[in-house]
Amino acid sequence: MKLLWKLLRRHVSPAQLGGFFAANLLGMLIVLLSFQFYRDVRPLFGREDGFLKSDYLILSKRISATGLWGETSGFSAAEIEDIERQPFCRRVGAFTASQYRVSCSLGLKGIASFGTEMFFESVPDDFVDVDLSRWTFNPSDPMVPIILPRSYLAIYNFGFAQSQSLPKLSEGVVGMIELGIVLRGDGREERLKGRVIGFSSRLNTILVPESFIRWSNDRFAPDSESTPNRLIVEVGNPADDAIVSYMDEHGYELEDDKLDAGRTTYFLRVVVGIVMAVGLLISLLSFYILMLSIYLLVQKNVKKLHNLLLIGYSPSRVARPYQLLTVAVNALVLAIALAALCMLRHYYMDRLWAMFPQMPDGSIWPSVLLGLALFVLVVTVNVVVVYRRVMKIWNS
Repeated sequence: MKLLWKLLRRHVSPAQLGGFFAANLLGMLIVLLSFQFYRDVRPLFGREDGFLKSDYLILSKRISATGLWGETSGFSAAEIEDIERQPFCRRVGAFTASQYRVSCSLGLKGIASFGTEMFFESVPDDFVDVDLSRWTFNPSDPMVPIILPRSYLAIYNFGFAQSQSLPKLSEGVVGMIELGIVLRGDGREERLKGRVIGFSSRLNTILVPESFIRWSNDRFAPDSESTPNRLIVEVGNPADDAIVSYMDEHGYELEDDKLDAGRTTYFLRVVVGIVMAVGLLISLLSFYILMLSIYLLVQKNVKKLHNLLLIGYSPSRVARPYQLLTVAVNALVLAIALAALCMLRHYYMDRLWAMFPQMPDGSIWPSVLLGLALFVLVVTVNVVVVYRRVMKIWNS
């Protein structure tokens, strides 16, 4: 094998191999780094309440300056169907509001209890952005699960609690507190218990299950008929100009922060996709350079290869030096790319943890597997191309 390699390596161009090595290393590193970075930041922004999930917009009708009593602010069935038919819309969910009076009280040990008038709303379960394992209601065991806006907890901790010398509460502590709920309507009054099971960053309302809203509306407001005043719309591209045009044309309003977050999501996905596409393009070009280099190398040694085949060397043995060359070069590229990935990841993760201490530490193994998959793909194609070229020489 050594003698065979010494005979064939005379036409190996270090410049060509060096060009392939640099280009393939750059392409491989870009692909692996963009893939790993996306996986690392996805838990931060792609949680169930994060904005890398599906993009949701909250719609409502504009209230006129006069605000006349009886002014229609709800969405009719025809209006909802029209929204569903729009190209930017994937699906629509309606907010269902309670039609009765709701009072809620909260008492902490050693501190006087306080209460307030409030309201309940519900949306289809598919739009709820917390764990749904406890998102059920059974009238025979009337414990009402509640989801609060995360902003409400911030208002309490940094506004009300601070001014009233009350203790600040974490999400976990609030989840352990039992709430007293009083429902009044249609001459009835009933006391229930409630528990906060999660906090939402997507929906700025006090959520309860749809099954509870239907049960309570039938029980405390049986004669009321209401149309949804707000809709939650899942869109494919929140940066689509057609969304704003449609809303302005029909007099609908959007929650601006939701639209901005959706645009951020969309552009982040586009940037990640472009970066990975550029990395793949560079990898493909470098792969083509290697394949062309090996092909030209074989072409320059046609007479030597032909003679070796005539004196008894098998095609697989003649092709082996070139195949091993491609394997060695690609293996070195993968090893250096993974080492560089580890160093770069350590650099940016330290800075992300400084900004977001709660950010979990992801695994690098998916990127390693991706690198191995690209390595196997490139090596397999090169090995096949070299062998087929040697067989063509043998057949001729």
